[in-house]
Amino acid sequence: MPDFLETTVDKFIFRVATDRHYAPDGAWAMPDGDRIRVGVSDFLQQRNGDVAFVEARRVGTPVAVGDEVALVETIKANVEVPSPVAGVVAEVNPALAAAPEVVNQDPYGEGWLVAVEASDWPADRAALLEPQAYFELMRRQAEEEAANP
Repeated sequence: MPDFLETTVDKFIFRVATDRHYAPDGAWAMPDGDRIRVGVSDFLQQRNGDVAFVEARRVGTPVAVGDEVALVETIKANVEVPSPVAGVVAEVNPALAAAPEVVNQDPYGEGWLVAVEASDWPADRAALLEPQAYFELMRRQAEEEAANP
């Protein structure tokens, strides 16, 4: 179980797991053996509402940083999740087909989207935000949205 940075904005509590790296858009990347798991932050999933469906890229699909790795359909919007790492999709979370709401319930655990065989994890990691930096960015975005609904 990871440690979390946590803040409350308006009536919402947002958490950032401290054991992974983040893209500014809210996608996260975390090493898992020789693969990099990819998912969405708590803030991103709360901002977009209840997940109804997730369509992930197929296993074997090459992705560059910024390529859509998954489409998350929610009650509010369709959210394209850009890949925070380059490589090849090696695994799609099997839980998403039967229970896409796991993205809302456990975005840092069972709600991961795909695992990517990264082509250059050290370079991709260097371009991502550390947890504290993403936390500050996320808090500013949440405060701005709360002030300007």
